Amino acid sequence: MSRQELPAGAGLVAEQYPEVWDAFTALGKACAESGPLDARTRRLVKLALAVGAGSEGAVHSHVRRALEEGESAAALEQVAMLAVPTLGLPGGVAALTWIQDITSDR
Repeated sequence: MSRQELPAGAGLVAEQYPEVWDAFTALGKACAESGPLDARTRRLVKLALAVGAGSEGAVHSHVRRALEEGESAAALEQVAMLAVPTLGLPGGVAALTWIQDITSDR
């Protein structure tokens, strides 16, 4: 994802503080390469972490990227359903609606 394609907040940081953005992206790359998980698993885990954090913007971002990488809407929606026992029905439903904000556009 180029700096021009970033969500508004991230794009602002990338533009105004490029050294911070570069360090942040390097950290993300190092974390991704630190273990045996494949790219698909990492994407689903990152989506689940965004759901657990209650971050609608991060959920939207991870869903967009997952769809661009060929992930199915059904798999992304299952992440929301897996959240129900841990986060409760309201948390799982919120995640489902955030995911569907993006999947329903495609």
